[in-house]
Amino acid sequence: MNRVHYDSHQLDELVLQMMETEQVGERVYRAALACAHHPALKKEWQGYLRDSQAHQGVVRRMCDALGLDPQAPTAARAVVRQLGDAWVQAIETAQRTSDPDTAQRVACECVLHAETKDHANWELLGRVARVAVGDVGQTLKAAHKAVEKNEEHHLQHIQGWHRELAIQALGLPAVLPPPETGKKMGLGGAPRSEPQVALH
Repeated sequence: MNRVHYDSHQLDELVLQMMETEQVGERVYRAALACAHHPALKKEWQGYLRDSQAHQGVVRRMCDALGLDPQAPTAARAVVRQLGDAWVQAIETAQRTSDPDTAQRVACECVLHAETKDHANWELLGRVARVAVGDVGQTLKAAHKAVEKNEEHHLQHIQGWHRELAIQALGLPAVLPPPETGKKMGLGGAPRSEPQVALH
């Protein structure tokens, strides 16, 4: 069986982007928490902020194993930072200029953007981890295993919050907390049952 080869330079680039993305995630969650007024949403985001901080440690260990400076600048990493700046600015602008419900929805949308990028990074790392061998392979596999379920959970839940808050804004019956927050939910979510009108 032929061994699958990967581009080690692009792996380094991916890992450095992951470092930036986790740092961006921390900034986005700190800004978003200032806009979160639904108690369950606020509690979730407080947990996800802690997760983002913990994930930075996982990525730093990957950087050590790959011989990378975790703060090394790259062009792609700069793009991630610029996107993060835009998301944080959008949240802060909404907080200053909008009513609380609108600001919370804007924060949720920006969190969704950040989590989508974060999830994509870890998914790509998992692809490399499956074919990497030796010490690098073991490091990547361990990192991916430690974070994968967290990232699935984050993206699944924020998609649900984003959808239900938008439904609520349209004046339709929303399910809050969203169905995705149930313990037995799969990635695709659950079918909507009898809708419940959320409390403000």
